[in-house]
Amino acid sequence: MELPESKMTITRIDSAVRTFNSRLATLEHLIRAGFEHLRENEVTYLQRCLTPDMLPLGTQIAFTCNQPRNFAFWLEGSPSDDLNPTVESLSLAEAYISETRVLLSKHEGSKDTLPVQKQLLLGPGLHADLTGEEYFAEFLLPNFYFHLVTSYAILRAAGVPLGKRDYMLHLLPKVVQSAI
Repeated sequence: MELPESKMTITRIDSAVRTFNSRLATLEHLIRAGFEHLRENEVTYLQRCLTPDMLPLGTQIAFTCNQPRNFAFWLEGSPSDDLNPTVESLSLAEAYISETRVLLSKHEGSKDTLPVQKQLLLGPGLHADLTGEEYFAEFLLPNFYFHLVTSYAILRAAGVPLGKRDYMLHLLPKVVQSAI
């Protein structure tokens, strides 16, 4: 059911930044836990895939970071700038996450709402004209979560003992023991 335009949510920048940051912390936790569990060389580890026709873990990490990076660049009025998808070291994967969080930190605490318009370039001769809310909610977030979940799935398929708790780390500070 589509909401009338007057009731549509306009996402505040600080809320979007908090979401990206907390999930990037999750990605950091996942890749570190996977590496410690599997104890294999970094190149082999980062080349793991779910299936042969899917991109490897290292690329999934870069693509996960691209969404919040390009969000930060968009807010600054700068063009998109995707990371090199060839990630062959854990230090590069961690640097991508750290650098992305630094870019986001420039917008922490912003009480502004998302910019009104975004022209999303989709390839030679293709684009989509989106509202700021559509760009965030219909493009950035779904892509971000796709690559984050794919990273999680690659590690689970490799036998890393991760569970929902590892994926939902952002909720742990809110968990309390109920009085019975």
